[in-house]
Amino acid sequence: MKPVRNLLRSRFGRLFVYGLTVAAVATAATVFIWRHNAAVPQHESLALPGVASEMRADTTPWTHREKDVSQWMADIRANEVTAIGVSRDAILVSTQRGEKYYVADHNSSFSNALLIGDLKSGAKAPYQLVWLPDANVQTGMARWADNFDRLRDVLSVLLPVLMVGGLVWFMRREMRGGAQLLAKSPTMRFGDVIGAGEAKAALADVRAWLTEPAQFTGMGVRAPCGILMTGGPGVGKTRLAQALAGECGANFIAITGSYFSAKYYGVGIQKVKHLFELARKNAPTVIFIDEADGLGKRTDTGGGPVEAESNRIINQLLAEMDGFASNEGVIIVAATNHPDNLDEALRRPGRFDRTIQVRLPDIEDREKILRFYAANLRTKASDIDFTQLARLTTGLSPATLAMIVNQAGLVARKAGEKEVAAEHFVEAIKIARIGDINGAERALSDDERTRIAIHEAGHGLVAALLDTGVLEEVTILPRGGALGVALITKKQDKHLYRETELRNEIQVLLGGRNAELLMFNEASSGAAQDLQEASRIGLDMVSKFGFNTDGNLFSLAALPQQVAGLQLKSAIEHANELLHDLNDACFSLLKANEPVLRAIANQLLESETVPGEKVYALIREHAAARKAIADIDEIDEALAA
Repeated sequence: MKPVRNLLRSRFGRLFVYGLTVAAVATAATVFIWRHNAAVPQHESLALPGVASEMRADTTPWTHREKDVSQWMADIRANEVTAIGVSRDAILVSTQRGEKYYVADHNSSFSNALLIGDLKSGAKAPYQLVWLPDANVQTGMARWADNFDRLRDVLSVLLPVLMVGGLVWFMRREMRGGAQLLAKSPTMRFGDVIGAGEAKAALADVRAWLTEPAQFTGMGVRAPCGILMTGGPGVGKTRLAQALAGECGANFIAITGSYFSAKYYGVGIQKVKHLFELARKNAPTVIFIDEADGLGKRTDTGGGPVEAESNRIINQLLAEMDGFASNEGVIIVAATNHPDNLDEALRRPGRFDRTIQVRLPDIEDREKILRFYAANLRTKASDIDFTQLARLTTGLSPATLAMIVNQAGLVARKAGEKEVAAEHFVEAIKIARIGDINGAERALSDDERTRIAIHEAGHGLVAALLDTGVLEEVTILPRGGALGVALITKKQDKHLYRETELRNEIQVLLGGRNAELLMFNEASSGAAQDLQEASRIGLDMVSKFGFNTDGNLFSLAALPQQVAGLQLKSAIEHANELLHDLNDACFSLLKANEPVLRAIANQLLESETVPGEKVYALIREHAAARKAIADIDEIDEALAA
C-alpha cells in the first residue's frame, strides 16, 4: 500500500491521474454522441414541395394544438385538408384555412388506414400525404420526457468531470490550508502594547534582525530562528506578535497549531511546505503559530496512522526550521499556554531559540489598560479612581480587563444610566472575579441564610485579623456558584510567598468552617471548596516548598510522575498535621473575637452586604473594649494589692 501512495505523490503519478481523467471524459463524450446518433437514424429524403417540405424541416408549428380524430375526419370529408404528415407518434394536418394541428397516433392505427387503398384512375388526390420517418414529434408529456433524457445524457458526462475537478480543487485547497498573508503589514507597534516590558525587550533582537540583518551577518552571528512565547490566556501574546511584525514592516501570517492537521494522508506535510514557501517568497515575514501545543509530540508507540501522520508533520516542520532551506527573513513566533506539551526537538536551540515569558500586568499597567479601554465609554471621569480599580483587579489578564470595562458599560445600561460610574466598574469586577448575582437566595431557608452569614463572616473576620489582604466586602448574595462571598484583594502583586503568608491563607480558607463550628457546634457542606483549596496549598507546602515541621526538604516534584504517586502517602500525612494545627489556631482566633463575628453576621442578615470598612471598625471597637476591660482588671488588681 505504501509504494502505491508514494507513486501517486510523484510527478508521474499525477500525470497518470490526469491522463486517466481525460480518457474518462473522452469516453463519456463518445458514448453520448453514439447514443444520440443511434437514437436519431438518418434517412435520405427527396425534396418535397409546399407544406410537406415545411413539415419535414420542422414539425414544431403543428405540435401546439391537438384535435380529436372525429374533427380531423370531418375536415377530410369537407375537403379542407391540404396536407397530412405521418410520423411514428402523431399525424400532422394542414388545412386550407391555414390551420395546423396534430392528432395523436401512438399505435399507428390511423396512419395505416390512410395508406390502405389506391386512388381511382384520373382522380386527383384531395391532399398531400407525406411520410416523416425522421420527424420526432414531441407532444404533451413526451416532450418533457425527451428533455429529461437530454438532460440526463448531459449530466452523465458532466457529473464525473465535475466530481474529479472538485476533488482535485479540494485537495489543492487542503494542501494550501488557510495560511495567507495579511493584506497589509500590521500597523501595531510595541508602544501600542501596554505592559509586557520583559517580552518587548526580548523581542528587540528579532526586530533588529529583520530590519538590519547586515549587523548580524557581518559579525558571523546566526539570527534567531523561532521565538516561543508562554503565558496564561489573554496576556497579550498575539498582540506582541503583531507588534513585532509592525515594528519590522514585515508581512504577517497567523495560523494555529491545528492548521497542520488534515483529513488526508500526506496533506499535512504539503501544508508545512506551502507555509514556508509562502513566507520565503514574501520575506521578511513573521509566522505566528497560536496554540502551538496543538502540534503535540512525536510518539514511537506505533499507535496507528494518525500518530504516524502527526510524526511526519512534526518532522517536516523541524526540517523546515532547521535551515535545510534558506530561512533568511523568516521568523516563527509561537504562543502556548502549555509549553510542556511541545515536542522536545522543537524547543531545542536552533528551532525555538528563545522562550519568552509574558507575565500578567502589574498595578501600573492595569491602570493604563483600564484607562485605555474606558476611553471608548461615556464615563464620569471625575468619579472613577482607576488606581483603586487596578488594585481590585490583581492577577487579571489584559483580556479580562477589557471584558471588565465592557461589562461596566452593560451594567450601567441595565441600571438605566447614561454614563458609566465607579460603582458600575466595581460591579463588573465582582462579576469577573466571582460571577453575576444568580438569584439563588430566593430558594434558601432562614436557617441556610443564617449559616451562610456565619460562614462568610468567618472568612472575612479571619482575613481582616491576619491582614492577608484588603477585605473589600462580605456578602451573602449568591454569585456564580457561590452562595456567599468574602471579597479579598491583595495590596500588591505577589510573586513569592513566605511560609507565614501561606499559613494565613489556609486559616482564611478554614475561617468559614470554624465559624460554623463555633456557633452551631457542627459544620456544613459549604466548606467543601475551602477544604479542597486549603489541602492543595498544604500539600504544596510540605511536598514542594520544604515547609515541613520535621525539617523534611525533599520535593516530590523531583520524582518522575509515575513514581511520585507512590510517595504521596507520607506527604498527605504531613499536610494533614499542618491543616489540623492551623485549624486549631483559626478556631482560637474566632473564639477570641466571637462578638465581632456575631455582629458581622447580624449585619449580613439585615443588609445582605457589609463593606470591609465596617468589619475593620467592628474589630477596632472590640479591641478597644477588650483593652478597656483589661485596664479595669489591672486597676482592680492594683487596688486589691
